[in-house]
Amino acid sequence: MTIAGFIARNALRNKRRFLLSVSSVAVSLFLLVTLQVALRELTNPINDEGSTLRIIVRNKVSLAQPLPARQLPTIERIPGVAAITPFSYYGGLYKGDEKFTSFAQFAVDPVRALDLLSDAKVPPEQLKAWIADRTSAIVGKMTADRYKLKIGDRMPFTGQIYPCDLEFKIAGIYEGTADDRNVMFHQKYLDESLGNPGTVGTWWVKASSVEEAPLITERINKAFANTSAEVRAETERAFQLGFVSMWANIKILIGGISMVVVFALLLVTVSTMSMAIRERFRELAVLKALGFRRRELFAFILAESFGLATLGAFFGAGGAWLLYRSLDMPKLTSGMFVVFEVTPQMLALAFTIAAVLGLLSAIAPMIGVARTSVVQGLKTLD
Repeated sequence: MTIAGFIARNALRNKRRFLLSVSSVAVSLFLLVTLQVALRELTNPINDEGSTLRIIVRNKVSLAQPLPARQLPTIERIPGVAAITPFSYYGGLYKGDEKFTSFAQFAVDPVRALDLLSDAKVPPEQLKAWIADRTSAIVGKMTADRYKLKIGDRMPFTGQIYPCDLEFKIAGIYEGTADDRNVMFHQKYLDESLGNPGTVGTWWVKASSVEEAPLITERINKAFANTSAEVRAETERAFQLGFVSMWANIKILIGGISMVVVFALLLVTVSTMSMAIRERFRELAVLKALGFRRRELFAFILAESFGLATLGAFFGAGGAWLLYRSLDMPKLTSGMFVVFEVTPQMLALAFTIAAVLGLLSAIAPMIGVARTSVVQGLKTLD
């Protein structure tokens, strides 16, 4: 019998315990990887190629406070501004949704918005149809696929933030952005439905270059300082991170759960290995008597412990990678997660934890074997 075969035979001696040990490691690391992926997706803003040039201008008091539409020409004249469009969040409920709609709806100026949403790919004829009909809208491909929508269909919405219900005719379907879920419609249609209040939710501005972006934010803030509608201009990433900061407690919660999972896993692996080696003290004593040195016995124990932990990591972390790669997470989570990717760093973390657990769980059995003499070991009952 080879040394590898000897180690494998010992590990499989109690098949029930072997399966339970591997399963506990696999389930724990699967949960750990899932938590880490969820944390990453919740706290990592989605960015695309144009996000580095986009600047969001909102009311300095609160995002819920609108801005006067008369600010448009002032912002357009600021050096470095390449494009600007109103960007008002409508927040309506789509038909059949009672409390939550998984996609957002934004009122924009279709002509101006094309320069800012350069990543969105829409056929030219659909763009023309959208611009020509102020009651029309373009829909993200993910939302169109989920609700089985097509060109010409109508989308009714019940107003939640604004006191008006709207219905859009689908003029086009876009794709290619970091988040192909949203609905874009005419700001003028929203204004008419509200009685032309002369306000917008936010302004989206495109900088002429990456170097100009931070300078433009300062210029816009200064342009409206000490006015009745002071603004706060910030890059798109800074704007997104403002929402991410609201998840601070989520970070602590998921981090705490992850630590508990790892600690519980450590207790399981240590107790399993201690029990398995304690049952084999007589055999190890015989090996000592036959001339096997202490370090060789240690190597047997470490190889068995490390193998069990690594096998569990393979099924747990590898299973998470395979599962989330094959699932349609946007559909499964009702659009909460656009992507749910198990990164190589997360896999490396899971296998590193498994390796450390394998090492730590072998320490107590190795100390026990070192302290037990051949005579004491032979007296041990199996």
